[in-house]
Amino acid sequence: MRCDILTLFPDMVAPVLSQSILKRAQEKGLLHVTVRNLRDYTLDRHRVADDVPYGGGAGMVMKAEPILRAVEQIQADYALAGEQIRLLFPSPHGRPFTQAYAKNLAADTRRLVILCGHYEGVDERVRLALHPEEISVGDYVLTGGELPALVLIDAAARLVPGVLGDPESIEEESFTDALLEYPHYTRPADVRGIPVPEVLLSGHHEAIRLWRRKESLRSTYQRRPDLLQDRVLSLEDQQLLDELTREGVVGTPVRCGEEGVVS
Repeated sequence: MRCDILTLFPDMVAPVLSQSILKRAQEKGLLHVTVRNLRDYTLDRHRVADDVPYGGGAGMVMKAEPILRAVEQIQADYALAGEQIRLLFPSPHGRPFTQAYAKNLAADTRRLVILCGHYEGVDERVRLALHPEEISVGDYVLTGGELPALVLIDAAARLVPGVLGDPESIEEESFTDALLEYPHYTRPADVRGIPVPEVLLSGHHEAIRLWRRKESLRSTYQRRPDLLQDRVLSLEDQQLLDELTREGVVGTPVRCGEEGVVS
């Protein structure tokens, strides 16, 4: 997976990329990230990359020309190497970022170029000229696109084969099959009077699997019931939800149609 980050503040992203799993992925050659300072693409001696907005108003707007020059230079450089780029722009106007989107990024053979906005935003002519792929990481406001850029890279890079030590961890985590993940426990077996569920100490692998699946359904139903809407349930999942209904965990019995669709 190959990425470029275009930002006015390289020091906001570099420390994160040099830690933990992302660091090891780069050391293994599975992830390549180049952080580029947009001020390097300005032409004035003061390296000005922002200005006041036309029409008045608070804050500053990132200038179009440094961004356009940066992207054009990157396109030209990588074209010589036979590479194409995929331009991404974290923005509240974009489509929601999901696990499926992360998988798509991880599997893409193009170089991902992520443009980080800042201040009050980016000159609209960047959108008009480059047509970037806009992505939203949530319905809230941040100071800039640097943190969302790191979210995109982190979520996608961990799906690249070989990045995580245990590939099974990907298959069992939240949102992999549209459910929240089951709870985890580690030693000691008792923490301040709160014990580990006995089934996890039993060594009975099938019982543990069923417990985990049931807890995943429990958590999803209680915290994110929207994830279960119109979901096609397996017979096993329906039986586990029926158990939760009998236990009083699920407020309203879940009904399945002929195809096992939650309604």
